[in-house]
Amino acid sequence: MSLQVLVTGANGFVGKAVSRALLRRGDSVLGAVRQVHSAAEGVREWLLDVDDFAGIEQRWPVGVGCDAAIHLAARVHVMHESVSDPLAAYRATNVDGALRVAAAARGAGARRFVFVSSIKAMAEAGPGRPIGEADTPAPVDPYGISKLEAERALFDYGRASGLEIVVVRPPLVYGPGVRANFLQLMNAIAKGVPLPLGAIKARRSLVFVDNLADALVHCATDPRAAGETFHVTDGRDLSLPELVRALAMQLHAPARLVPVPAGVLRMAGRLSGRSAQIDRLIGELRVDSSRIRERLGWVPPYTVEHGLLETAAWYRATH
Repeated sequence: MSLQVLVTGANGFVGKAVSRALLRRGDSVLGAVRQVHSAAEGVREWLLDVDDFAGIEQRWPVGVGCDAAIHLAARVHVMHESVSDPLAAYRATNVDGALRVAAAARGAGARRFVFVSSIKAMAEAGPGRPIGEADTPAPVDPYGISKLEAERALFDYGRASGLEIVVVRPPLVYGPGVRANFLQLMNAIAKGVPLPLGAIKARRSLVFVDNLADALVHCATDPRAAGETFHVTDGRDLSLPELVRALAMQLHAPARLVPVPAGVLRMAGRLSGRSAQIDRLIGELRVDSSRIRERLGWVPPYTVEHGLLETAAWYRATH
């Protein structure tokens, strides 16, 4: 049965992949965007250029129903923070805004609300083993704190309203159109820049954007997902040297890895005032995604190799 699905952030990196996955199923997608003509082809765009989804219920398109919502829009990491109270700014968008979207979707008839959180709601670094959904959350920055608060507030709202809530916590998402650190890494590899990462043994979980999109569609449509929290990964964790070598092969570039000890890199981070960035780069963050496989029978449709091939092909075509 086809559904009417609201996707917030439909013009974003993940939003476009989710929209395409829904459209392939035969669903109708109402894409909330802040700029017109920016979503995937086939999406009915809804220009919602307001802060923190203020007044979303009153602005809902007349006569448009909603069976489910996938909420991707968020205030993400701001490199050069300008507000005096960052946590308040994150809460305004990621907590209050999410609750407004949930209430609006519920008012339009939605039965299911999928909230795309982040593994940063759990931790910034791993405890030496994969992080599971039942572990005690310990977010360390305003973004992670706001995501965890949003999860809890949405489950409270769901219990009170009858709206089925599903929370999904992805780790680093990559794929065609990726930005931020992953794109910087590809830039460095493509230019043949020597990378001091050859001695880093720590592994990190990743998720290919089309694997994440497939999981989100399952979470929006499978009755067994109601009330659940899921971690979603590709199912194979790579060390940084493994990731660099795999990307270099797909980019047709040399993998110039220099074996600098992790302790030296951390010292360089402290001296340069970039400890947090270095720790994120070289620290372990493995994620246990067995629950969604067991509860929903979900299996990532694409391998890591396929995801990196697609990402590298996009990079070569656009850079």
